[in-house]
Amino acid sequence: MYYLIYEFDVIGMTLVVKANYDGMCFWTEKLGMSNLFRFWMYCYRLSVPSYMDSTSTAVADYAAFLEKVKRTVYVDNLSPQVTESVMRTALGQFGTVKNVQFIPNYTGPKNIPCCALVEMECLRQAEAVVSEITQFPFMMSGMPRPARAFRAEVEMFDDRPIKPGRRIQCRWVDRKDPDFEVASKIKRLVRKHAAEDLFLLQQQLAQEEKLAKQQEETLKANYKKFTIIDNVVSDGTAPGLAKFYNMKAFDS
Repeated sequence: MYYLIYEFDVIGMTLVVKANYDGMCFWTEKLGMSNLFRFWMYCYRLSVPSYMDSTSTAVADYAAFLEKVKRTVYVDNLSPQVTESVMRTALGQFGTVKNVQFIPNYTGPKNIPCCALVEMECLRQAEAVVSEITQFPFMMSGMPRPARAFRAEVEMFDDRPIKPGRRIQCRWVDRKDPDFEVASKIKRLVRKHAAEDLFLLQQQLAQEEKLAKQQEETLKANYKKFTIIDNVVSDGTAPGLAKFYNMKAFDS
């Protein structure tokens, strides 16, 4: 394959063109400023067919990705013990599950509720999943609270293709540049969002710990009541009281 690598010499105001063939540079030429326009036109003509092909391919890939997003469901409040097979079994009653992708959480401990992107076979099945889980409590793998389901969004996919026609340009800005203040505000806003996210996560963990203790106390109280009832029936106390008060006895 044939490549053109160009370097601009600021001091000599010349453009150094290097031809590269399979990783080997075999000639170098300096073009004066009068020939720069001709050189750029030549490079443009070489790149137009491949650019058009890549653009059409990018448009097709992005359109296919948008169709995938429409039939994908975002499910959260999942137990850390939930696996792909559990997700397929739980959501298989609504349709055919094509793919399950768990979203890792890098901001907190591993025992917090996790989330996943579930791709269904068609849009109708995805809408059925969201509708049923929203209207009725849907427990999954012993989680104390029901799972939640929402329609997936483009920003949830880390492997999403580049949007056609979008270009990201990076450059250094001086402190006197008007964009420097904008970049500083964005930087401070990102740090603020990270701090708020950490605070909300700590509050969520505290509430879940409080809920777990409350459920544990309720479980112990109910277990103690059933143990007392079982002991009263098994040791003959209940039949004796029934006979004493002339009541109908019941089998233990």
